[in-house]
Formats: sequence, C-alpha cells, structure tokens
Amino acid sequence: MSIKVIVGMSGGVDSSVAAWLLREQGYQVEGLFMKNWEQDDKDGFCAAAQDLADARAVCEQLQIPLHSVNFAEEYLQRVFSHFISEYEQGRTPNPDVLCNKEIKFNAFLNHALHLGADFIATGHYARVQVNNGVGALYKAKDRDKDQTYFLHAVEPAALAKTLFPVGDYLKPQIRAFAKDLGLITHAKKDSTGICFIGEKRFKTFLNEFMLAKPGDIKSALGELIGRHDGLMFYTMGQRQGLGIGGMQQSSEEPWYVVDKDIGSNTLMVAQGNHHPMLYAQGLICGSIHWLADYQDALPLTCYAKTRYRQPEQGCVVSPASNNQHYVMFSNPQRAVTPGQYIVFYDKNQCLGGATIEQIIR
Repeated sequence: MSIKVIVGMSGGVDSSVAAWLLREQGYQVEGLFMKNWEQDDKDGFCAAAQDLADARAVCEQLQIPLHSVNFAEEYLQRVFSHFISEYEQGRTPNPDVLCNKEIKFNAFLNHALHLGADFIATGHYARVQVNNGVGALYKAKDRDKDQTYFLHAVEPAALAKTLFPVGDYLKPQIRAFAKDLGLITHAKKDSTGICFIGEKRFKTFLNEFMLAKPGDIKSALGELIGRHDGLMFYTMGQRQGLGIGGMQQSSEEPWYVVDKDIGSNTLMVAQGNHHPMLYAQGLICGSIHWLADYQDALPLTCYAKTRYRQPEQGCVVSPASNNQHYVMFSNPQRAVTPGQYIVFYDKNQCLGGATIEQIIR
C-alpha cells in the first residue's frame, strides 16, 4: 500500500516542485490549497485567486487531485489577533512564525490526516530527521533560502509527520526542474512580505485596524525634535519615514529609531549608524520552544539570530525568572526588536526559539 502525502500547494514554484518530487519518489500525492484570509476578495490585494488557479494548473499537469480548505477563521483567531495585539503594545511581531505553528503545521496537518494522509509536505527549505516519532529540524541545503527560522515554533510531533522535499536542493535547481517540466509556476516571483497585507502600504493597512496615536519624537538626550504618527508605525533601527533631519546644531548623519516609551507615547531616536543605543549586548526572551533536549542543559553556549537574514551569532542562554531567559551575545547586536523571535542553532540543527521581550544594552 502506497504512502499518502498531501502537499500544501501555495501556487508557487517550491510547492509545485515538491509535489512532483514526491510523486517521482513513489508516494501517493494529493494537493491542498489553503485560503487563510477573506478580505482579498474585496480588496484584490492578496493574490489568493491567482495562486489557486496556478495550484490547480500544476495539479492538473501532474495528474494529482487538489483539495481546498478555508482556514480564514482559524487564522483570524490564532494569528491575526495576536499580530494586532502586539502592535498595540508597541512591539513588532512576525506573523509567519505563528502561521506555521497554528495553521500550516496544525490546522492543515489535522485536516490532511482527516483526509487519510500519512504525511503532509510543503515547499519550505528545511530538513527533518525523525527519531522515535519526534522530528528534529535541520537547515536546508540552500543556506540562502533556509527557512528554519520561521519553523522553530512547530511542534516536534508535527515535524515528524512532515516532508520537506525541496530542502535537499538549491533554489536554482528547483527553478530548473519546474522549467523542464513546463510548470506554469517555473518563473513565478517568490512571495515576500506578509500575505494579508499584499501590495498595500503597511501604514495604510494598520490604519484600517488600529487607532493611530501621534506623539513626540525625542533624541537620546531627551530633546523634543519632532512628532510621530503612532508608535505602531515604527520599529527598531528604522531610518526611513521619520520626517526629521537638517536640524540646527546637529550633524548630517541620519536618524534611527532606538526605543519606544509606551507610557509616554514617545519615539526615541539617535543619530548615526553606529550609535550605542542601536546595539544590544543581550536580551530577555520568553519561554523557549525547544526542538531539542537542551532545556535541562542551561546555561547553554550556542548560536542564535534575531531576524531571518542575520548571520548566526555566538551567545549564552541562561534561565531568568517567570520562565524567561537571558541571552548574552559574544558581540553587541544591532536593532534587536521586541516582538520578533530569537532562534537558536547548534551547527545545522535548529534548537528552537522564543519571543524577544526586552533589550539589554
């Protein structure tokens, strides 16, 4: 009896080739398209209709069935509500991590198992090794495309039921496979940004869901130098859109966001790309979601990154109070941002991660 795998078909090239690779490996392959956001029908910004059409065309060419399911309600409750709540607290969330945890490797997995799947698969660039029913997460062969940062919050039991077919290939190889097969997605641009925002300006989108509260912009020395449109529109290290510059008795160096004071609704800025307030020697993070048995090995010397494209940095993780943890870096790190995630690594293995709560300067 063949093993049944249901592939999350996004309408992109990676999931398209993932389905083909699995079919070539002898699996019984079916596709499933997830709709996670309703407003695209009204606004036309999120390309769900086109993505569905592309997924359907690929499945027809590969001669595999395509299911579709609407997870918009689950997404609204489990992902988007958290996204808005974080911005209301002046933090900068990353909804992709929560979407993977709650939708793609929870709601989708459960739905696929109900449809009789033995495994699910996606087009993520990552690899999994399974021991005794527990999945361990490893970096993809293509380090430039590796997506373990976004997968660190997935449950190990879910990883054990997941296949990542493109994780053993480089992105140009995946494009070449798709082109040779004549798949409609072979030259399709990779999706970037946040799905539900699409091509809208981020500021316009947030204004639809939150009440902006303008306030003061102050320098690191406490000088009043301008007004901001609402703390939700700014993030650590931001340079563009501050609306300040050319001030008397100041240099020509650009200004950067270095802090937010929620209580006084004040945006703190400083001049210069290397201003000390842009850097953190460490941070306090929340409870760590471990993908490996390291919770009893603290303090732990390992590597970590605080944003997706950042090279990994040496650090020491040690316990703090209230299930929180201290992370101290070997070298100061620029623009560490509360609400984002710190993800830990040991060579090629992703150990897990946590939400950044506070900066230690």
